[in-house]
Amino acid sequence: MIDNKLLKKVSTLLKKHNLKVSTAESCTGGLIAHSLTNIAGSSNYFNHAIIAYSNNAKINLLNISMNSLKKYGAVSKEVAKEMAYNVRTIFNDDIGISTTGIAGPTGGTLEKPVGLVYIGVSNKEKTIVKKFLFSGDRLQNKVSTCNTALNMVFDILIEI
Repeated sequence: MIDNKLLKKVSTLLKKHNLKVSTAESCTGGLIAHSLTNIAGSSNYFNHAIIAYSNNAKINLLNISMNSLKKYGAVSKEVAKEMAYNVRTIFNDDIGISTTGIAGPTGGTLEKPVGLVYIGVSNKEKTIVKKFLFSGDRLQNKVSTCNTALNMVFDILIEI
């Protein structure tokens, strides 16, 4: 379940600071964008969402480096960083949020197991990427990723 208290706090701070946010989502399939826009007044802070599920979409919509995809793979710190930074700069927004990972139940390997997720948050000062290993079914992993991404955004917003 999406943490609605956290979502409302993030929404309030985005509005208070007059900030615009965009998302570049892979493993969450738009859940973060969906959650952020479930709050009345979200048009004050939400600008764009790209669901870049395939490598082709990452390259063509987000200008992700082919070199990064080949060298590190789509589920990597490097790609998450490019996704967050690029979605923010492409749309000239204040904050970019990215997710890339393996929601499951299939697709995992020993090196990149099901539940492995990288979440990126980019603002004009920095781009932060964190690695997580969630344990749940597909939907639980997506919800955990969404809540964690919102928490990362909240942490940046309270520094302002």
